[in-house]
Amino acid sequence: MKRILLALALTGLAGAAIAADVPAGLPVTPAPAGAGVYIISPVDGATVGREVTVRFGLKGMGVAPAGVAREHTGHHHLLVDVKELPPAGQPIAKDDDHLHFGGGQTETTLKLKPGTHTLQLELGDENHVPFEPAVVSRKITIHVR
Repeated sequence: MKRILLALALTGLAGAAIAADVPAGLPVTPAPAGAGVYIISPVDGATVGREVTVRFGLKGMGVAPAGVAREHTGHHHLLVDVKELPPAGQPIAKDDDHLHFGGGQTETTLKLKPGTHTLQLELGDENHVPFEPAVVSRKITIHVR
């Protein structure tokens, strides 16, 4: 019961820090050697419709919902048209460009405006804080008709 309450409290604190856009001073979780995240689809350079399904891949780690502290696990964040990675040691922002998948989801369908867009994944720990070193995919570019 205490673990559940602690997890809920930490999730609430992380959510509050994200909403307030204030550094939370949370500890950084080390990433295991060889961990990686990648975008399965669409492929880099693809031309897609306004609705596009993005599938997430992960190696060397597992997926767990936000608020669940389990060694070598995290959850996905999809960065849409983001130029710089979120700062280390702070929860990843939650807005139209930083999409959170705290339920442990491994794919999503986006509705994007026509034009060129970039997509990149970053894995966050149970508090939405990036791992150290960052577990981040290469950035891909897609073209929306």
